Amino acid sequence: MSFEWLAIAMFVGFFMILMTGYPVAYAFVGTSLIFGGIGFALGAFNQSLVLLLPNRWFGTMSDIQLIAIPYFIFLGAVLEKSGLAEELLETVGILFGPIRGGIALAVIFVGTLLAATTGVVAATIIAMGLISLPTMLKYGYNKQLAAGVITSAGTLAQLIPPSLVLVVLSDQIGVSVGDMFVGALVPGLMLSGAYALYVIFIGIVRPQDAPALPPEARMLRGMPLLGKVMRALVPPIVLILAVLGSIFFGIATPSEAGSVGAVGAIVLTILNRKFSWDMLKRSAEATMRTTGLVLTILFCSTFFSLVFDGLGGTELITSWLLNIPGGALGYLIVANIVVFLLGVFLEFTEIAFIAMPILVPAARELQMDLVWFGVVMAVNLQTAFISPPVGFSLFYLQSVVGKNVPTIDIHKGAIPFMILQIIVLMLVMFFPGTVTWLVNISAGAR
Repeated sequence: MSFEWLAIAMFVGFFMILMTGYPVAYAFVGTSLIFGGIGFALGAFNQSLVLLLPNRWFGTMSDIQLIAIPYFIFLGAVLEKSGLAEELLETVGILFGPIRGGIALAVIFVGTLLAATTGVVAATIIAMGLISLPTMLKYGYNKQLAAGVITSAGTLAQLIPPSLVLVVLSDQIGVSVGDMFVGALVPGLMLSGAYALYVIFIGIVRPQDAPALPPEARMLRGMPLLGKVMRALVPPIVLILAVLGSIFFGIATPSEAGSVGAVGAIVLTILNRKFSWDMLKRSAEATMRTTGLVLTILFCSTFFSLVFDGLGGTELITSWLLNIPGGALGYLIVANIVVFLLGVFLEFTEIAFIAMPILVPAARELQMDLVWFGVVMAVNLQTAFISPPVGFSLFYLQSVVGKNVPTIDIHKGAIPFMILQIIVLMLVMFFPGTVTWLVNISAGAR
């Protein structure tokens, strides 16, 4: 007698629990215990599989690639809590001020830089919302454009390395973190460039929506502009080049580069007289909370995957995916739809631990390049993160704008940038070279 229906019921039950707002880690464990017990009672689940769980957990904790997670989180936390990120945004805003849409372009530029140093979306959006949004509104920016620029630029941290999303996806897909970082670089810059071109276009056709800063607003107090740029802009760029360059050329692993980046961030705070023990403590606490959350979900999802696989669920879904009309293209379209819908309601860590173990076996069977597949999923998650009405980035911005920007304007402002992201997603899907080209060059440089 076939009990594969039990695996499907387990998956449906898991999502029903999630929809109640129950924490995802507990939902993983609860459904695993319930359906594992039912499967054992019906003779559909071999309880000896549970004995493999400690080995899987030990194998996870032995994965040196995961060490990169706390390093990059700490790097971002230091830049945020020391005020260096705020100083960077103010300086670049003044530098781009004479251009129509200059502040918006500064937000995109700084969002790209912060994404390449922090990899943390929430902190980037909140920081830029607090710093740049009041300035844009003060000088007459369209509220929807201002909100859309901040949410989309802040969400670049989902894709541009050293993204935490890429680290988690690489672990679940089974590919090198370094290859994921290198592969995602071009698509990430494509998104950043698309945002900038859109802002320039708005500045030309609707200049009243994206005015230049008036001369009196482009003055720096107490320091020449060149000196400010050299102090606020050059060191973070050097840090980014050191971290990503060492990975690209094979000089260091992502974990080693992350440790250098973490130390480099501390050095920057000391050189800029921003260092304090309180800042260091708050950065360490933020790192501990985020890392603990990721690893807790990872452990619980491992239990879920073991029971789901033991009930025949992975084999069943892989068979379904392989028989989708259209072959590899049909499978990729369905996979993107599934991940996008999950991304509207769930955090990226939850999606990686839920969807990837189910989607990856079929991708392997179809002989897809798994680095390219992972980057496509990351671009998709980026799109879902700003999609109205429940994209997480929209809520991050909403939490800091108060009554200055109505919720409806935040959601409407995200739509043009969501369309740009879908265009980039299609380009990455149909032109795999956007990912594999740089990976191949990097492999040759090592």
